[in-house]
Amino acid sequence: MIGLKTFALSTLLASGMAAPALAAPAPSAKLVNCGSESCLLVSGHRDEATSEVSINGHVVAAQGARKWRLRLPVNTVRAWSEPYARTISVSVAGAEHEADLPIGMLGHTGNLAILVVRVK
Repeated sequence: MIGLKTFALSTLLASGMAAPALAAPAPSAKLVNCGSESCLLVSGHRDEATSEVSINGHVVAAQGARKWRLRLPVNTVRAWSEPYARTISVSVAGAEHEADLPIGMLGHTGNLAILVVRVK
């Protein structure tokens, strides 16, 4: 039985069906300060330094070559996204990826008139 498993494994390896090639990490996003306002810092990797990067369908200018990054004001991200969105769509050279937004970033806050806390 062990011989059969070894044969099956060697057949898969020989046919090129081994583990998939390592892909570049998915784009990431985090909040940073941009002077007097907050910005979303989006970063990622691309194969070609000239590959176009877009966020939610809007072409943006990314800094860096293969390891790129860009800063978008939070108001711009809010205008380009659905309300309460948890991710943004990042396209690099036509390949779509999803980047998680910081928790609650696009949630709407309201002013509380009163907050009641009770102890049981």
